[in-house]
Amino acid sequence: MPAPPITFDGLPLGMRTAIEAETGQILKVDNVSTGFNSSLSALAHTTGGVVFLKGLRTDHRWVWTQRREADINPYVTPLAPRLLFHVIADGWDVLGFETIHGHHADYSPGSPDLPKVSDALQELAALPCPDVELRHAEQRLAAHVDHPGDADVFRGDALLHTDWNNHNVLVTDNRAHLVDWGWATRGAAWLDPAHWIIWLVAAGHTPAAAEALAARLPAWASAPPQAVDTFALASAGLWADIAGTAPDDWTRSLLAAARLWQRHRHDRA
Repeated sequence: MPAPPITFDGLPLGMRTAIEAETGQILKVDNVSTGFNSSLSALAHTTGGVVFLKGLRTDHRWVWTQRREADINPYVTPLAPRLLFHVIADGWDVLGFETIHGHHADYSPGSPDLPKVSDALQELAALPCPDVELRHAEQRLAAHVDHPGDADVFRGDALLHTDWNNHNVLVTDNRAHLVDWGWATRGAAWLDPAHWIIWLVAAGHTPAAAEALAARLPAWASAPPQAVDTFALASAGLWADIAGTAPDDWTRSLLAAARLWQRHRHDRA
């Protein structure tokens, strides 16, 4: 279930005061729509500029993703917006980031954003995986493979973003930036291109066309075909779990894309 949304004015006074201690006086706040991973999502206009605020209650089951983002940020800028502060007060945990003035990536066939997203994937693949606490890909996907040992093909030492929702990719005139690093993972380098394929299929690419885009990435060259088949199967199971028995349009679309790609891999094999 998504984190229940809240506006900036709905935050307790202690947290609003703690944020202003970091930002200076807040002149105006634009509350923006939230996704699954945060309750607070807002642009705070201050005397010094605009700060993006992202937060969860300290008792939320995903609050650990806030610390994950704070820990990983020094290692992924300028690919990601710079973290300005991390405050915990009055039952809330809030991150403040520099604001990226761009648009959400368009993954549709022929989009001019696709080369910039591909460049961001290559830039990420070139970054060393830092020595911070991260989940491991083989652990995250273990519940969705046929046999426990099958998940070993996802092991690796690469830093992965894993959540290639196009809303997590902000495109400016000269590049694509990645936001929402709460699910950063350690694993095989080819997994991020594989995650991206599902979003490309959901955006209208055929599985073959999506794989052709991924094939331009050096990390994809290290992907053993049978390991990709295992990932496609695991992803279909993962999205089935996310969708549940009453999926909304968004999860239904991703589940259909994951299943379509899995059938493509199966038929190819």
